[in-house]
Amino acid sequence: MGSVVGAVGRGIVAGVAGTAALTLSEKLEQSLTKRPTSMVPAQVGAKVANVEPKSGAGAEKLNWAVHWGHGVTMGAVRGLLGATALSAPVASILHLPLVWGGDAALYTTLGIAPAPWKWGGQELATDLWHKGVLSVATSLVFIALD
Repeated sequence: MGSVVGAVGRGIVAGVAGTAALTLSEKLEQSLTKRPTSMVPAQVGAKVANVEPKSGAGAEKLNWAVHWGHGVTMGAVRGLLGATALSAPVASILHLPLVWGGDAALYTTLGIAPAPWKWGGQELATDLWHKGVLSVATSLVFIALD
């Protein structure tokens, strides 16, 4: 049990680093493409918690809280993968479909976005890129901490 708890703890730390990398990747991409900040995390948080932010500032705070909470949670998932008998490369490769597939399923289930095959090519590529940054950075930090 101790090894699982330790792996999840390292995963959480790795998730913080991965979320920082994701945030940097998004901000860099947005500065180049002029794409606005996605408010999908706030929409997810509002639906799951059954709350409606009272202001734009409230929605932004909820957006950041869910953004970081999601990244840290995905770090914990990477930790759980690391606690299995899977090799580090296999666990790392499996992490991305769990991150991206879980997000896509959640957005669709909550009615926030259509199924991914209905997304535009640019939207799909952008989302996969940023989730890939999160997954790779989280996995690299997790492996370094192991």
